[in-house]
Amino acid sequence: MAPERIPPQPDPSRLTDFAAHPLVVGVVPGQPPLVALTAASLGRALASPTIYFAYVDTGRFTTEEYADGTVRHEAIDPDLAGDGWTETEQALRAALTQTLAGQDVAWELRYLAGRVDRSLTHLARAVDAAVFVVGTHVGRHPRIADFINGSISVQLTHRQHRPVLVVPLEVVDWFGRAPWDEPA
Repeated sequence: MAPERIPPQPDPSRLTDFAAHPLVVGVVPGQPPLVALTAASLGRALASPTIYFAYVDTGRFTTEEYADGTVRHEAIDPDLAGDGWTETEQALRAALTQTLAGQDVAWELRYLAGRVDRSLTHLARAVDAAVFVVGTHVGRHPRIADFINGSISVQLTHRQHRPVLVVPLEVVDWFGRAPWDEPA
């Protein structure tokens, strides 16, 4: 029986200095601009050379990963193969261009494919990013398991060593129910 593989653990020796290092920001179509604006503010504060906004298309899979963090990808379903993904990429680029106008930050959009946490981690390694920025879910989760299993921030914090900044996009009043609260 092979010995259990223990992945490299977080350690001060693995810390990427925040100053003058890129950020990787997870984005999705229709996301409120607060995530991009928070990343721009953090990027300016850290003198980040580039902010890499990344969308991961889970309906596609990566066929090749490149050293700069870009990927070649194909549709999982061959019947859906085509250039429909380019419309999503163009819409994201247009939304980011509008949101980041006047923010004085250098940024790029990367269209990735496959599992979200893995794809974002690959990009972060490739560009030597210091931190991830992601938004919270917008909407209600009926069960704690759905909340945790669907959380990219939780997946990232358990599968790689970089810090994750989570931008709240929706809050619950102190008297309201959070996703993890038991039903009344």
